[in-house]
Amino acid sequence: MKYSILDLCPVPEGHSAADAMQNTADLAQHAEALGYHRYWMAEHHNMPGIASAATAVLLGHVAGKTKTIRVGAGGVMLPNHAPLTIAEQFGTLATLYGDRIDLGLGRAPGGDQAVWHALRRGRTGEDNFPAEVAELMGYLDDADPRAAVQAHPGQGTHVPLWILGSSLYGAQLAAHFGLPYAFASHFAPDALEDAAYIYRRDFKPSESLDAPKFMLAVNVIGADSDAEAAYLRTSVQQAFARLRSGMPGKLPRPVDDIDAEIGPALRRGVDQALRITATGAPETVRRQLAELVTKYQPDELILTGQIHDHAARKRSFTIAAEAMGDLVQGKQLSGATSL
Repeated sequence: MKYSILDLCPVPEGHSAADAMQNTADLAQHAEALGYHRYWMAEHHNMPGIASAATAVLLGHVAGKTKTIRVGAGGVMLPNHAPLTIAEQFGTLATLYGDRIDLGLGRAPGGDQAVWHALRRGRTGEDNFPAEVAELMGYLDDADPRAAVQAHPGQGTHVPLWILGSSLYGAQLAAHFGLPYAFASHFAPDALEDAAYIYRRDFKPSESLDAPKFMLAVNVIGADSDAEAAYLRTSVQQAFARLRSGMPGKLPRPVDDIDAEIGPALRRGVDQALRITATGAPETVRRQLAELVTKYQPDELILTGQIHDHAARKRSFTIAAEAMGDLVQGKQLSGATSL
C-alpha cells in the first residue's frame, strides 16, 4: 500500500502566504525523503488560511523543488475552468517534469456562492461535469488529427486522472470512466462506505486502469504524546468550526480548552465531520491507521494534517510515515472488519 500527502498550503495565524508556500516546498522535500508516494494540493478560493488557489502554479514550484515524488492536484475543481486550459496547464507540468504529475478532478467550486459567481461568469448552472471530464481526457490522450482543437502542451502526455468526491455521484462517475477514485473522508465521511462499495461494484475497466483503485483521505496529527497531539489538533477543530460558521480565517493557534473556544455542541459536530482521523503518540497513530486500513481496505492512503507549527507538522508526517511503514510490512493489521 502506498501512502501520500494532501497539503492545503495552510497559512497559520501570525504568518503570511509567502511563509505558507515556503513551508509547502520544505514539507514536500521532507515527504520525498520519508518515502511518501504523492504530494497533492487542492484548489480553494476566498480562504485566507489556504494559499493553494492557483494550484497548477504552486504544483510547478513543488515539482521544481523535488526529484522523485509524484506531484498533483487533489484536486482541481474542473467546472471552474475550461478543460482545454487545465489540459494545457498539466500538460505543461508533465512536459517539464515527466511522469510525476497527477490530476485529480473535483466538481465543487472550492468556495462559497460568491466564489462560484466570480469564477463562472457567463457560464450556465448546468452540470456538465461528465462531459468536461471526457473532453479533458481527449486533450491529454494521443492527438486526433481530425480534432479542431488540440492541447499543446498536453496532447499525448497521458497525465493520470483521478475523480475526487464525497458523495455517490463521484463514485459512480469514476466507476463509469474506469478511473481511480479518491474519497474526501478527511472532512466529509458520511457516504464513505456506500461510495467505496458502489465504486468497486460498478467499476468498468478502461485503457488506463483494469481494476478499481480507491484512495482514502485521513487526517493525521502525530506527536510525542496523546496529550500533545490533542492540543495540536485544536487548530483544525477551530478552523473547521469557523468555516462552518461562515468566518474562515488563517489556521488558528492551538488552545488548551477547545470546548471553551468553540463550545461543546459545535465541537461534537466538527469532530463528527473529522472522524476519519489518527491522532496521538506514535503507537496510537499506528493503531488507528491500522484500524482504518483494515476496515476500508483502501489501495492507497492520502494523509493530511493542519498543524499551526511547521516543525510540529513535519514531525507529525514523520510519525505517520513510520506508522505506515510498519503497516506495509504487515505489522498490526488485525482485529477489524473490512467492508
